[in-house]
Amino acid sequence: MKVSLITTCYNSASTIEDCLESVNIQDYSEIEHIIVDGDSTDSTIDIIKSIPNRVSKIISEPDNGIYDAMNKGIKEANGEIIGILNSDDLYHTNNVISKVVKAFRKNSIDVVFGDLHYVKKINLDKVVRYYSSAKFHPSKFRFGFMPAHPTFFTKKEHYENLGLYKTNYEIAADFELLLRFLKVYNLEYKYLPINMIKMRMGGRSTSSLKSNYILNKEMVRACKENDMYTNIGIISLKYFVKVFELFKRG
Repeated sequence: MKVSLITTCYNSASTIEDCLESVNIQDYSEIEHIIVDGDSTDSTIDIIKSIPNRVSKIISEPDNGIYDAMNKGIKEANGEIIGILNSDDLYHTNNVISKVVKAFRKNSIDVVFGDLHYVKKINLDKVVRYYSSAKFHPSKFRFGFMPAHPTFFTKKEHYENLGLYKTNYEIAADFELLLRFLKVYNLEYKYLPINMIKMRMGGRSTSSLKSNYILNKEMVRACKENDMYTNIGIISLKYFVKVFELFKRG
């Protein structure tokens, strides 16, 4: 069972090596790593080419944002299973992919996801927040809750049959896609109670009040487009839960 990992990047010279290394050390052999670069002007591509890795294809050209880049990678993927690993994220241990594959092989499922740690940009062992997908249920999308997207693995056939990321979303196309796959189309999923990802703090969706405002508006829009009732007030309730996540470290 081949697994395709899609990494999108743009001027990621400071983080791409950690990302590549976390893929390189995975103990599962059938991995295809596809890099989709937005025509970086720094040394990102040089770094990728200069170190041993499992990269099978590099696409480096201008794109229309991160979701357009993800879609490009998905279209190029040859694996039965697809995962998204951002250039500033890395796998928590060397057996994440083998555990994901084992879950697909043992269960009649369409999706696997797990937990992640938010960590400091420089000190990757310093946990800032623990994001658990353990209590996820599709009914919780209306409150702005979703499985941790970087831990989301699904079959390529579902992207082909149910659609890709919507590029007319600025921040929340991942929320919309998971809502569509898990709520509208009721794909069978399995939660793995493991820490899959170390995610550096400072991503677009959490970096400013403006970004959070855009995120919440797009979450409401995603619910509306997929026939799930919510509003800004209901979506905003998720921040009370996030406060408690700050006190959990794994």
